[in-house]
Amino acid sequence: METIVVFITCPSKEEAEELATKILQEHLAACINILSGVHSLFHWQGKIERATEYMLLCKSRKRLLEELIQFVQLHHSYETPEIIALPIVGGSKEYLDWIKEETEPAWR
Repeated sequence: METIVVFITCPSKEEAEELATKILQEHLAACINILSGVHSLFHWQGKIERATEYMLLCKSRKRLLEELIQFVQLHHSYETPEIIALPIVGGSKEYLDWIKEETEPAWR
């Protein structure tokens, strides 16, 4: 099993909580942390934009990434939502096993 953490930004606390809940209901992630007060600067449509956002940190599995990406794109308000995955290279065996258990196909 290869565990990953997926970063997703949202424009509001309400959207972040709603999206996180939907992702968890589908067992596309085992746990999601919501970080508030993320100050983002980015290029968009030829200008440098600024926004205060909420960051979702989703703990999941690599084999679920494409499904998670499609799910987020379907339920997110941004035209091009940030969805970035990084591998988890280590951690508590019990925690990593728990991620696996919560994202097993039997749940879905």
